Amino acid sequence: MRLSIPLTLTLGAFVLAAAAACGGQPAPPPTPTVDSAAIRDSIARAEAARRAREDSIARARAEAERMAMERRRADSLAAITRETERVRGMVMEMINFDFDKSNIRPGDAATLDRKIAIMQANAGLSITITGHADERGSDEYNLALGNRRALAAKEYMVNRGIAANRVTTASRGEEQPLDSMSTEEAWAKNRRDEFAVAAGGQQLKAPAGM
Repeated sequence: MRLSIPLTLTLGAFVLAAAAACGGQPAPPPTPTVDSAAIRDSIARAEAARRAREDSIARARAEAERMAMERRRADSLAAITRETERVRGMVMEMINFDFDKSNIRPGDAATLDRKIAIMQANAGLSITITGHADERGSDEYNLALGNRRALAAKEYMVNRGIAANRVTTASRGEEQPLDSMSTEEAWAKNRRDEFAVAAGGQQLKAPAGM
């Protein structure tokens, strides 16, 4: 028994010393380390994603603006084409004549007046007038009659300010009837002047109010 007491005391002293050295508290957990490289990579990825979104929005906006401009251009060209065709139709409107006559009738004078206004509004426009006759009479007579009819329309236009070199004339006599029937109605159709655009008709504009 005497030998066990000192051993017990020694062990007790060792336990107390160890407890004192540790202050009676467990060891603190290790401090986590910060991975700064990973943080920088995450920030860079977020910035790249933001720039990509902005670039995508900018491209979409630019494409929308381009398409809108193309639509406006197409609409403008379509409007110009429609206007040109409308004016061309007025230029090509025929006039007619009484039997064996080449004088301009009052109603046809109004048609020529519209052509004059169009030519004044389109300085590069020039036309060809072709005179025709019905089938009655000889070929030679009708060819000459068609020529007189074309010249009558030209003279009317030149006397009202259109330069003579902008109007050329031709005659087809009875060779090209609009109506091949031998009736008064057919003959009335065939006694005519036809008008065609010779030059400068790619883009035509109507005079104001027409």
